[in-house]
Amino acid sequence: MLRDGFSGLRVVGDVHGDARGFAAAVAGAEAAGLFLIQLGDLTDHGSDNPAVLRAMFGLIDAGRGLFLLGNHDHKLRRALTGQAVRMERDGLGRTLDQIAAAPDGEALKARAIAEIGRAPAWLVLGRLMFVHAAFHDGMLQHPSPPDAGEARPEGLVGRAIFGQVTGRRSADGFPIRLTNWVDRIPTWLTVLVGHDNRSTNGRPATMTGLRGGRAIFLDTGAGKGGALAWQDFSLAEAGLDAPQGRSAAMPA
Repeated sequence: MLRDGFSGLRVVGDVHGDARGFAAAVAGAEAAGLFLIQLGDLTDHGSDNPAVLRAMFGLIDAGRGLFLLGNHDHKLRRALTGQAVRMERDGLGRTLDQIAAAPDGEALKARAIAEIGRAPAWLVLGRLMFVHAAFHDGMLQHPSPPDAGEARPEGLVGRAIFGQVTGRRSADGFPIRLTNWVDRIPTWLTVLVGHDNRSTNGRPATMTGLRGGRAIFLDTGAGKGGALAWQDFSLAEAGLDAPQGRSAAMPA
């Protein structure tokens, strides 16, 4: 990032087809010289899912961004490759209809299959970790499998894109998810996640665990009636301005 001239990172939460919000996030990142990392769930529910995919693929082509594997991305790829999936009419159904109607629909389909297939399920950069749903200690010991988006989501990949649920549902019908994994985050690490909208005021929610690490929840309901959220980090804040990207606070 230092070599390519980036001044820091912009971390973007679940987009869910919110093309207008994502366009604003991308434009702001480019103006500020920030590399953009999106935490997964690019599509479903929003007004223009093809536009979101085009914008993300443009960032990848320009070397200015990447996205993490989310459960909606994984499901989209399965549907695009002809596998049987459970479909929500206003979610994945809307995305598939919009891709089919787009003038570049076949190209978008092929590109989505390829990019989702190689998207990382988690990523660690300096003092920051990026994952769609939940942290696990093993993610600090093992890199994401290169075929996480293609394979059945088991083990760490399953934890990364689905998290864990209690078996109960909230009043709005969504699963109640466990957050005890926050207590396992080491003191030097901040974990950026989406998937679980814990915001009470339209802004990202932060939780600090027993070991001193923290999690920032960046899903604030974009594409589902809420606004898209993102958070910026300088290279120093991310621990990426030291030689080899290491921080004095990080274990060797």
